[in-house]
Amino acid sequence: MAFQSERARRWFYRISRSRHMLWLLGLLSFLETIIVPVPIEVVLIPLMAANRSRIWTLATVVTVGCLLASLLGYGVGMVLYQSVGTWFIETMGMQQGYEAFQSFFDQYGFVAILALGIVPVPFQIAMITAGLSGYPIYLFVFAALIARGIRYYGLAWLVYHFGDRAQQLWQKHAVLTSLAAAAIVIGVSLGMQALANALL
Repeated sequence: MAFQSERARRWFYRISRSRHMLWLLGLLSFLETIIVPVPIEVVLIPLMAANRSRIWTLATVVTVGCLLASLLGYGVGMVLYQSVGTWFIETMGMQQGYEAFQSFFDQYGFVAILALGIVPVPFQIAMITAGLSGYPIYLFVFAALIARGIRYYGLAWLVYHFGDRAQQLWQKHAVLTSLAAAAIVIGVSLGMQALANALL
């Protein structure tokens, strides 16, 4: 894995060989989900490539970190929207995205959370909206788990099969692949909802 600076290279190998690597990666996942605008894949792909024997453990740790952060965001939307929630949305410049997602969420709920969890856009919008609307927390967690599981375990599969080439493949195809996966999940979910409604 190539790094642009010697400092970045030293930092990576220090993290990769640290006995606290899993805790640090979980913390990075938590922070990326809440506030950090840099995709965790930038760190996660090299770590997976350098720790192939623990690749599925790394995917699990990142998924758990994301879920914990998602619960915090849900809580902010449910309890602190008027203060912390609105401040966060305005500070991060998410007003337009938040307003657009609200109407999508009002119509599709679970499917909307799934879609936003897969595509490479800020997940904070889904967390706050779900909490503010009083959406059932168990459904929110389930949707977030599926969406982020597809993202991180899919990435682990990519690194497992392609090794160091995974970084290049991710950079080249991440957006298109995410949109395709989101479209498939939405299609399947809506089809199942329609079938359930027809049977009931």
